[in-house]
Amino acid sequence: MDMEIPRIDAITGWLRGYLESTGAQGFVLGLSGGVDSAAAGALAARAADPEHVLGVLMPCHSMPQDAELGQRVADAFSIPTLMCNLTSAYDALIAALPPTEHPMAAANLKPRLRMTTLYYLAQSRHCLVLGASNRTEIMVGYFTKHGDSGVDLLPLGDLYKTEVWELARQLGVPDEVVTRPPTAGLWPGQTDEGEMGITYRELDRALTALEAGDAALAAAQIEPAVLQKVQQMVACSAHKRRMAPVFPVPGRTAWWV
Repeated sequence: MDMEIPRIDAITGWLRGYLESTGAQGFVLGLSGGVDSAAAGALAARAADPEHVLGVLMPCHSMPQDAELGQRVADAFSIPTLMCNLTSAYDALIAALPPTEHPMAAANLKPRLRMTTLYYLAQSRHCLVLGASNRTEIMVGYFTKHGDSGVDLLPLGDLYKTEVWELARQLGVPDEVVTRPPTAGLWPGQTDEGEMGITYRELDRALTALEAGDAALAAAQIEPAVLQKVQQMVACSAHKRRMAPVFPVPGRTAWWV
């Protein structure tokens, strides 16, 4: 998975083309202190003048390091930032809702609040919301529906996580961000790989083997338990990658196809 500079130019050209075709003034994105948002921010700063990119820091019962590294990324690429502390909004919403025994119901409020914040800021500035999800996360459903998936553009959406790491290095993302264990910051000590129970490198190997379309080859290259786990993750998250189902009225042309 060799990332070359022309590929960076292709992504930035694609982003620039969307700005021109929509008439938008720039990009708004969340800066979490992670490698994906850092790479997305660096690409945005190449595609538009940095003053037309807004990096939003949105702590919500977060580790202080998240905002510190997010600001470090913004400084590295001359991206203006805005701090929107969502902790009190989250607490107020939790207080207004009935208790739940499902911890993810509460945890997923955080990315959904961030999505709402980004769209408020983007609409206020006539900008596009830039997402940071990568191909690996999208394929296995490791994102919050109508949360971090609620964006206008996904410049990293066809790049595996291992490719994003390489891309980030090529872009000059600070090393402490590239090497930081990936985390969605859903609760203290949470990491992506710990929550999923599989490393990103294992995921990428399994996904590329499965996408090659050779089941025998995939079985030979990947441990059976790992391969089964990844196949199950892809299947169980299919609904996240589709538009909400629509009841088809008989005799009408399906507008959603």
